[in-house]
Amino acid sequence: MSFSVGQVARLAGITVRTLHHYDEVGLLAPGERTRAGYRRYTDADLVRLQQILLYRELGFGLDEIAVILDAPHADELTHLRRQHELLTRKVERLREVIAAVERSMQAHTLDLALTPEERFEVFGDFRPEDHEPEVVRRWGDTEEYAESRRRVASYTKADWLELRAEAAAITGDLVAAFEAGLPADGEHAMDLAERHRGHISRWFYTCTTELHRCLGELYVDDPRFRATFEDVVPGLAGYFRQAVHANARRA
Repeated sequence: MSFSVGQVARLAGITVRTLHHYDEVGLLAPGERTRAGYRRYTDADLVRLQQILLYRELGFGLDEIAVILDAPHADELTHLRRQHELLTRKVERLREVIAAVERSMQAHTLDLALTPEERFEVFGDFRPEDHEPEVVRRWGDTEEYAESRRRVASYTKADWLELRAEAAAITGDLVAAFEAGLPADGEHAMDLAERHRGHISRWFYTCTTELHRCLGELYVDDPRFRATFEDVVPGLAGYFRQAVHANARRA
């Protein structure tokens, strides 16, 4: 059984001109011709065409494809295995590209007024957008989330650096109090907890003492939040929670 050039073009989703070109460059010569000289393609020709189109999809040039297909001892199964490996790599690369685009899309939804260079300087390897879906799921319907989004949308690089420095200073003083053995329910530790509450209210949203108490629980119960404290000094998360609760009672 053989097929006309028009039939093959329709089956393969390419143009008749493309098939003529493949014939002219010696990449795919039809296995048969009619007495009138018209091209007729056999089943074997269709198999070779499939291989050509797959390699074209993978980015190979026609000269490269000719060398690959005409290599000695390269049967159809060999080509399929090679193409499967190349396609798998391409899929993995496309997944990486898709993930990068999704991160960029999420970053835009955060409305951070920072260039990529400034974002790296402020956040380092931390990507706020990676956590945004979870944040929206847990707190997206709260007034505090909406207020925080409105505020951070206008922050410049200088604002973010000041925010980070202020947070680091609070953490440093908290570590000093913990290592000095000061009681978590003492005046100094409670004052540090109040500074932390004021920091949140200043930069993100109005943080009431009751809401601050909930945050204190979150800093211990959520492994990721706890790790931010425990990686600095083991036991710091629990110490800070006690200070937050004591400050809330004081208020």
